[in-house]
This record gives sequence, structure tokens and C-alpha cells, in this order.
Amino acid sequence: MTEDARGELLDGRFDYRALKDGRVIVSHYGRPVTTLAGRDAERFLRRVDGLEDHAAQLLMARVTGNFKRGNER
Repeated sequence: MTEDARGELLDGRFDYRALKDGRVIVSHYGRPVTTLAGRDAERFLRRVDGLEDHAAQLLMARVTGNFKRGNER
């Protein structure tokens, strides 16, 4: 997984909530950003389970698309 070289995810800005109907809502500073359903939600929950906090933040940033890749600034 890509590294957070600038340390921008250390403050825990992302959070997720799993709903009874199987959907997962990923939030950024408390505001819903992405809703995952079906296979995407199941895959996300499997991947995030057991990750330490920083690795989970990286995964949620990638899922929401709020993550710059490569040499973007």
C-alpha cells in the first residue's frame, strides 16, 4: 500500500460505519463521502479488519478517492 509521506492521515480524519443492510459509509471529518454496498462493502470490511489505525486511514483514503498518487502534490 502507498505510504503517507507527508503524514496527513495521522489525525484520524477518516471513519467508517457498517450498517445492518450490509452497506458501509466512509466519512471524512464526520461528513459522509462514500457509500459502499455489496461486494465492495464486504471486501472493504475484510481488508480493514485487523489493520492498525494508520493503515486503515490509508485504505479509507484510497476508497474515497481522496488520495494523491505518484508525484502529485
